[in-house]
Amino acid sequence: MALLQISEPGQSTAPHQHRLAAGIDLGTTNSLVATIKSGLASVLPDDQGEVIFPSVVRYGKDGVAAIGKAARDQASEDPYNTISSVKRLIGLSAEDITESSAGMMFKLEKTDSSVPRIATDAGAKTAIEVSADILRALRTRAELSLGGELTGVVVTVPAYFDDTQRQATKDAAKLAGLNVYRLVNEPTAAAIAYGLDRADADSTIAVYDLGGGTFDISILKLEKGVFEVLSTAGDTALGGDDIDNAIVDWVVAQHGVEVGGNAGLQRTLLDQARVVKHALSTNDQAQFSIQHGELSINSTVSLETFNSLVAELIQNTLKSCRNALRQAKLKKNQIDNVVMVGGSTRVPAVRAAVSEFFEREVLTDINPDEVVAIGAALQADVLAGNKPDSDMLLLDVIPLSLGIETHGGLVEQIIPRNTTIPAARAQEFTTYKDGQTAMALHVVQGERDLVRDCRSLGRFELRGFNPVVAGQARIQVTFQVDADGLLTVSAVERDSGVQAEVQIKPSYGLRDSEIESMIRDSMTNAQQDVAARMLQEQRVEAERAVEALDAAMAKDADEFLDENEKQKIVDAREAVVQSSTATDADSIKSALRVLEKVSEVYVSRRMNASIGEAMKGKTIDSYEKQDSPT
Repeated sequence: MALLQISEPGQSTAPHQHRLAAGIDLGTTNSLVATIKSGLASVLPDDQGEVIFPSVVRYGKDGVAAIGKAARDQASEDPYNTISSVKRLIGLSAEDITESSAGMMFKLEKTDSSVPRIATDAGAKTAIEVSADILRALRTRAELSLGGELTGVVVTVPAYFDDTQRQATKDAAKLAGLNVYRLVNEPTAAAIAYGLDRADADSTIAVYDLGGGTFDISILKLEKGVFEVLSTAGDTALGGDDIDNAIVDWVVAQHGVEVGGNAGLQRTLLDQARVVKHALSTNDQAQFSIQHGELSINSTVSLETFNSLVAELIQNTLKSCRNALRQAKLKKNQIDNVVMVGGSTRVPAVRAAVSEFFEREVLTDINPDEVVAIGAALQADVLAGNKPDSDMLLLDVIPLSLGIETHGGLVEQIIPRNTTIPAARAQEFTTYKDGQTAMALHVVQGERDLVRDCRSLGRFELRGFNPVVAGQARIQVTFQVDADGLLTVSAVERDSGVQAEVQIKPSYGLRDSEIESMIRDSMTNAQQDVAARMLQEQRVEAERAVEALDAAMAKDADEFLDENEKQKIVDAREAVVQSSTATDADSIKSALRVLEKVSEVYVSRRMNASIGEAMKGKTIDSYEKQDSPT
């Protein structure tokens, strides 16, 4: 029988046919688009020769009034219609958003929807719509440069983006008319860019990615062309924007300026802070100078002052580095290379701190602003089918464990964190009560043992299977995570074939630093979680034992027990019920042992009666004939 090769959509091409594909780095502060030309990866410039595209959109009454650099330059004149750092809004609910958490000025429309909508002269805009306008502009740049329509793109996302944020990114790309081959984690894209230049060398790489609005640290294993993410950590709301805000806070404090709700002034201050930050990458001091209305500020910012302002931010990134090493079960001396990614890694203090932490020189061979886009372009070229003989394999991981709620509010992990994706895992569950014909399934995300300490992703129900005794039904639950990190959960009752599924697209995602916090909490509370799980498991066991005992005694206690025996069992049962309200798992276990001991006579008599009923009217010969081979 012949084996047929099945390609990903758009991957198979005819001989000598080159498909136009691109990699897009959709950044918080800036975005870029890159492609492969004559076998070389290059970032595509605009008609002015600029490769960096500011992720800024200004809206007017007729729609997009300006985009990119032009919009950024007009921000202080029209602050509320100029949207920047919109990537920080993806995955948040309207209730979650504040000016400080989003790192931007905006006005929210008051609606009943949980999806935040930004008020502009062009109407209310969601983060997806603003991102789509940015992606549409990048698509136009690529198609004008390449002279044809793009067949597909690879779009990069922070490694810590959850399902909601990833799906929102794909939705934005679709709205922009793009065919997304795959979403790729930004650190992984950087590893592709570096790894292909060193395909003959196996190594372990740390990718330190500090962009405008997000921070990721990923530990990757490069072996014979295979990139595997061993671990990842970071913060979805930490980056260059925070450095700019720190500079502004220092300057206004020095001059006693009250910014208040003056969005235009805030924009002007942030723009100048950005200029100062860039200047201090190569100079010992820089001038902070603005003229806004009657307000005039002219202040010298020294490199020493700047370094003190960013020290805490840098230390926060190093905490994540420690977590990533711990999760990968590696020590610093086992890291072969440290790759710097993101414009904020141009800050000398950042490079020095990271170099000191990993005890080696960091790699900056490829422009840190461009490396992610270049890696995405290389991957897009492969997925488009332009390199059918390529043996490059990309293996990303799941950032947080995925599981399901079981009786008693316990979490049963199906796919542990740092599992390579795409991945599929299945596990069998059963019913809790006799005659049960439906089951509610609750999908959760997190590292803790109790549902209350994890994040709810979605719920669905499996209905209509045959009623049987508790524990007899077999329900197989399957978790499937695709190459983009999106989750589908399905359930099927094996005997009846009844099935149901849900695609996890929660209404909104995690708040700032929540993923890192969830992982940290799981480590801090490990012992308490084990104790809490044991307690809850014993409570569930006690509940089951009492329920089964009550059902049996209601049926035939008078037939098999005298009053003294019955009272002993009732007393032991009450002791189990009372112990279940306590917080000591051992006391519940002890009470269950007592109940089991005093119930032995009852269980034995019921079993003997059941066997006797089954053998009534039959001879030993009939059993021998039944068991003999034919």
